[in-house]
Amino acid sequence: MREIGIDQLDDMARGAGILGTGGGGDPYVGKLLAREAIRRHGPVRVYDIDEVPADATVVAISGMGAPTVLLEKLPAGTEELTALRALESVLGRPATHLVPIEVGGVNSMIPIAAAAQAGLPLVDGDAMGRAFPEAQMVLPTLIDVSNTPMALADDKGNTLVVDTISNVWAERLARAACVQMGCQVSCADTVMRGDQLRDGLVPATLTLAENLGRAVREARAAHADPVAAAQSVLGGVRLFTGKIVDVERRTTGGFARGQALLESVQGGTGKLELSFQNEHLLARRDGEIVATTPDLICVLDTYSGEPVTTEAMRYGLRVTVVAAPCDPRWTTPGGLELAGPRYFGYDCDYLPLAV
Repeated sequence: MREIGIDQLDDMARGAGILGTGGGGDPYVGKLLAREAIRRHGPVRVYDIDEVPADATVVAISGMGAPTVLLEKLPAGTEELTALRALESVLGRPATHLVPIEVGGVNSMIPIAAAAQAGLPLVDGDAMGRAFPEAQMVLPTLIDVSNTPMALADDKGNTLVVDTISNVWAERLARAACVQMGCQVSCADTVMRGDQLRDGLVPATLTLAENLGRAVREARAAHADPVAAAQSVLGGVRLFTGKIVDVERRTTGGFARGQALLESVQGGTGKLELSFQNEHLLARRDGEIVATTPDLICVLDTYSGEPVTTEAMRYGLRVTVVAAPCDPRWTTPGGLELAGPRYFGYDCDYLPLAV
């Protein structure tokens, strides 16, 4: 067991932003929420997966909606606890531990805030090992753990509990409700026992986020290459360095969808096109596919190493794109059916990274 205090949040938010592959929501907003919750309630206890009792009731906490909306409509800070209490009422028992649904952006930070507010410990892991745009895209789906009952809460105080026949239906119905609730809600769902965590979570990803963020900060302080430091921690490959010359982005159906075009600024004529749905899902370099979901496609500021989310991409930014391998369970037939490129409508198969 260790604790997360205010001093760890900057590094964790930076690392979570990188692991979020462009999505997961603005980590800065989540960092502010976590900082205030820890200031009021004290540090959060964090346990490794193996330290959680077999009969524990572990609840995943997350936000759902278009990340762009989060920049314009800040949360009230009470939504996560409201969603948790609504879920506990339906379950008929309290949660014993909380866990992030994904290690990405704001969705890595708001579970810290919720854990501080509820006085509950947090599990060091998440259900994706990155960020994905849809609720059923979690490893618990592969072991037949239901997303529902799923409790949703908005900034106005509305709550809704969804109970569905499958995780795909949980995404469909919760997404429709999310749109009506302002395209941004907090969720408590995907309840697991402690003995299901090893199969249902990617372990130690909160620690990974903190280590990743620290590596970038320390490289910058040493006047070294922060992108190279991040690439080393990720075990990834550098796909492209250039300038963003065009971004087409729209918010539809509760998602931020679009494409971004990068051009080389190193004397070459190369181009890289990124396609995203909240998260970056496909990278084409000079027309050739070089990386696909479910592997991580991360965009970093070339000079600072800071993560650049899909909603923050704009003309003129100098960025470097790094791809990193996903958890191997995502490259199984079941994993690719859930989150491979064909699920998102791309006419291509998964392309393993050449790392």
